[in-house]
Amino acid sequence: MTMIHSTALVSSKAQVDPTVEVGAYAVIDAGVVVGPRCRVGPHVYLTGATVIGAGNQFHAGCVIGDAPQDLKYKGEPTSVVIGDDNVFREGCTVHRSAKVEEATVIGSRNFLMVNSHVGHNAQVGDQVILVNGALLAGHAHVGDRAFISGNCLVHQFVRVGTLAIMQGGSAVSRDLPPFTISYGVNTTCGLNVIGLRRAGVKPDERMELKKVYRLLLHPGRNLNEALAEARQQFTTASAKILIEFIAASKRGICVHHGQAHGETQDDENIEL
Repeated sequence: MTMIHSTALVSSKAQVDPTVEVGAYAVIDAGVVVGPRCRVGPHVYLTGATVIGAGNQFHAGCVIGDAPQDLKYKGEPTSVVIGDDNVFREGCTVHRSAKVEEATVIGSRNFLMVNSHVGHNAQVGDQVILVNGALLAGHAHVGDRAFISGNCLVHQFVRVGTLAIMQGGSAVSRDLPPFTISYGVNTTCGLNVIGLRRAGVKPDERMELKKVYRLLLHPGRNLNEALAEARQQFTTASAKILIEFIAASKRGICVHHGQAHGETQDDENIEL
């Protein structure tokens, strides 16, 4: 039997798996699909053409699939697609897309903490963490295993690369490259060494990433020339990911801030 609290409002046109738990005063609108073993907490609102996979947890006060905050939106039946085993903590909001042809997408095994926000048409990969108050604007793209700290701001259309970290309170309106750590506004302060180790990236590959970082993210060189040199010089999988991410940027790249945390301009003190 589906475990639905007597005060919850679940549309007869919603598709709710029999194993789903629905808490007090939750609302699930028509068109919502909720997969197996999900837990929908009290006062949660699920709306829009929202498709939710298995094992997701929605804590009190989440709003998932509401209309995009986009003045161009005219009520089209747009959507949110959510994978499996995600946790959405209290007050988290995820807006549906602004255009029918593209959904807002949340992958699997992500952790979206209190009052974090995912804007319309955003794409969030797998194993991403959004800490309290982290804000993703519309069309933002966040790669797998990125960590976005408290009260961070990601501008619309910006990409945050895989295994990147944003320090608390930092902001990016340019692309944040994979494996890097953001500092302040649109600057980086080194590589996410701990994350790379945990991901199983070997020391020689980390050392090559350090060299790519120095070549491409320290200001003062022509980027096209540096990219051409990097493609010839570096061959590991992680280095190629970093190089091609930078090459594909349309908004510009966050670059190294040499004085961050007392680092030298040559960044010699990064332990790999």
